[in-house]
Amino acid sequence: MLGPSAAVAAQAKVNLFLHVLAQETSGYHQLETLFCRLTLADDVRVSLRRGWTLECHGVDVGPPDDNLAYRAARLYQSERGWPDGCAIEIVKRIPVGGGLGGGSADAGAVLRCLRALDPTPPPLAAMLEWAARLGADVPVMTLEAPLALGVGRGDRLLVLPPLPPRPVMLCIPAVRVATRDAYTWLAHSRRPSAQDTLGGAPAAARPAVPGRALDVAQLAHWASLGPLMVNDFAPIVAERCAEIAAIAADMAGVPRACGTLLSGSGSTVFTVFDGPIPEPWPLAPRAGAAFLATATADHVVGVRRIE
Repeated sequence: MLGPSAAVAAQAKVNLFLHVLAQETSGYHQLETLFCRLTLADDVRVSLRRGWTLECHGVDVGPPDDNLAYRAARLYQSERGWPDGCAIEIVKRIPVGGGLGGGSADAGAVLRCLRALDPTPPPLAAMLEWAARLGADVPVMTLEAPLALGVGRGDRLLVLPPLPPRPVMLCIPAVRVATRDAYTWLAHSRRPSAQDTLGGAPAAARPAVPGRALDVAQLAHWASLGPLMVNDFAPIVAERCAEIAAIAADMAGVPRACGTLLSGSGSTVFTVFDGPIPEPWPLAPRAGAAFLATATADHVVGVRRIE
């Protein structure tokens, strides 16, 4: 029998810029990235009960033990000694494995729902520490922050005022880019023997660690943010995935496009528009790619408790 429930929209994200900096001795890379939440969201509901279940509609997410949302619930229980169990129900709308943070959003949503149901809810700081154990993107997806600067592994966060909402078109290619592969390709490109595929210069002639001093004031307006919209993975992924490079070029040429970028390590390409998305949409899908219209969010939807 199900007990009290909580439900929330688990909103996707894009990275408005992403710089990959130094590699730690642990193997992880330092990052500098700007997370922007979208209105596109999965629906997540958590109901208290005895035992643990996960039901996902819309896509096969594999065994529960491999699912971030399920692991988030079990981690919460291990830290709090509560609850005895819960039923997690997810309606998937965020494409899987495309750099939009769908799994992380679901995990953050479960943590938020459990905190809303907890008779003695833990401090937010503690919950964010638990979120970081699940993955680098989970802390920002646990916050009610539509815009946040992430540094370190992406889990040290500075919450920023939201930007005015803008339409966004996503293109989800049929090809997928594994995060591990993207980092491997990037590391190879930064070796002294690698060649710069864009300019033909040896990698040794480029800075070993990209990036520059960041003025946070530039992140307050779309006009000043525009020149900063760079993703270090983009040229590396485009070199190996011609389909993604062609999609990005096509989308950048659509009227009113003011920024086209890879999200995360890919493979989703997104375009931000400074006016309505053109109708009818002028581009035909390439080789199984799908287009999906959404918008940047000026708020993160709160949790609803359902008795």
